[in-house]
Amino acid sequence: MKKRAHDGGPLAGIRVLVGRARHQAGALSAELRKAGAEVVEIPFIEIRNPRSFRPLDLAVKNLDSYDWLILTSVNGVDAMWARMEKWRRKHLPERLLVAAIGPATKKAIEKRGATVDVVPKEYVAESVVRSLKSKVKGKRVLLVRARVARDVIPRELRRAGAQVDVVEAYETVVPESSRVRLKAALGNPKRRPQVVTFTSSSTVKNFVELLDRKDARLDGILMSSIGPVTSATLRELGLKADIKAKEYTIPGLVTAIRNAFVSSSR
Repeated sequence: MKKRAHDGGPLAGIRVLVGRARHQAGALSAELRKAGAEVVEIPFIEIRNPRSFRPLDLAVKNLDSYDWLILTSVNGVDAMWARMEKWRRKHLPERLLVAAIGPATKKAIEKRGATVDVVPKEYVAESVVRSLKSKVKGKRVLLVRARVARDVIPRELRRAGAQVDVVEAYETVVPESSRVRLKAALGNPKRRPQVVTFTSSSTVKNFVELLDRKDARLDGILMSSIGPVTSATLRELGLKADIKAKEYTIPGLVTAIRNAFVSSSR
């Protein structure tokens, strides 16, 4: 990595490609800009409604029958409360315990006036399981998540004796409009990033799908990952997780990127 001046922040002169969904890119982009980075936003992921809201609507109507609600993303929270509003349900049942996969999801739940009872130490599915497996035997659990997701939580909680209902709240798709923009950014020295951010396995998979692997040159570009599952997906698809967040959050990812460049300039 080249040394550079620190004027304007630790990431001054560093161009970072943010691939979060358009409506979610703001927080990550803002933190990177605070650190002095030049941000290029090209979404690798688009959030869409599920093919049918019927399963989620049924779960909302029957919330009183559940002991635990598990939410694994802000998108899931948004979808859940939108359906609650549609069915004029203002609050979660008092007896319902709530688990959130991480601080952003917790904040989104609390913003709606609900209490979060469990947030795991590490913000991944395996840690959710460790936090809950001793608490769910004989209990009914509602897991609200994306259409395509890892099955760690339902599989392991069922092994622990829980009855788990998995409900699709949204789906993620590849934004076709990003294909040309990504090719142009990678091929233009004035827009070519030094770092690409990945905040989920879906962003990695979609990035690879959007790439024209024959023409795409990724040499000199660092891949930054928000957590171990995302890093594993990068490796599976032939990419290296050059920068890894120690805390699996947006601030943790920004800190890791900042630290990588600060240490390289010493």
